[in-house]
Amino acid sequence: MKESSAVPIGIYEKALPAELSWEQRLETASSAGYDFVEISIDESEERLARLNWSSSERAFLRKAINNTGTQVLTMGVSGLRKFPLGSASRDIREKAVEIFFKAIELASDIGVKIIQVIGYDVFYETSDESTQLWFLEGLRKGAQRAGEVGVMLGLENADVEYVNSVEKVMHLVRKVNSPWFNVYPDMGNLAASGFDPVSQLRFAEGHIVALHIKDAVPGVYRGVTFESGDVQFKDVFQTLAEIGFWGPMVVEMWEQIQTGGDSLDHAVQARKMVDQLISDTWNQ
Repeated sequence: MKESSAVPIGIYEKALPAELSWEQRLETASSAGYDFVEISIDESEERLARLNWSSSERAFLRKAINNTGTQVLTMGVSGLRKFPLGSASRDIREKAVEIFFKAIELASDIGVKIIQVIGYDVFYETSDESTQLWFLEGLRKGAQRAGEVGVMLGLENADVEYVNSVEKVMHLVRKVNSPWFNVYPDMGNLAASGFDPVSQLRFAEGHIVALHIKDAVPGVYRGVTFESGDVQFKDVFQTLAEIGFWGPMVVEMWEQIQTGGDSLDHAVQARKMVDQLISDTWNQ
């Protein structure tokens, strides 16, 4: 069922039912037309435990990838929200770096090429100059480790003032100053934070490693149905073409809050929308 476009189009793991096995999840993504799945390492104990998978458990996922022909190309590490790199607690910062390094090593083992790092210095604490400096230090450590194993990191604009725009992400990219650390923009987060995605994406020209495709309205970051929010998708994709982006794109949806129980149909419709946008933009 996959449509023909050279750029890989993926879908967020949480857009599909959580009870699926990895082989079933990859097969479902493929049947909806997707080239890859973005794996989540979030705050839950279940997904954080993936960082400690045994060699056989990692081999099981690699076998599922081989059997289905559908990759796990990207990884989101939102578990760093619970254990932030910028925490005022030294113990939490050390735990955060441990999670960061383990995520990089897992990515290397299972074939993930790009890790999306959310732009939170802290989330459940108060952000200040110290937390921001510790965050930057943690990012530098992660970039060094990522370079050692050849995995790319991309910082995502978040829903907090410190890193809520691509312009602010680029400020940190320049400070880290590593070829292994660049930008993973989320067009929906930009719109929800009150920014124009078109003008913001231009700040990252030459630095975008992948991106999230998502709709949003001011203050609402999740669950907005595609083409019912404020993201002007045609203008966004035209801008991506103009700045020369051609790389992985991930449709970000949440099965429990967005699909009304018919996750496969929503995934299929989202893929058709993206294919049309790519066709209209790059094939003019």
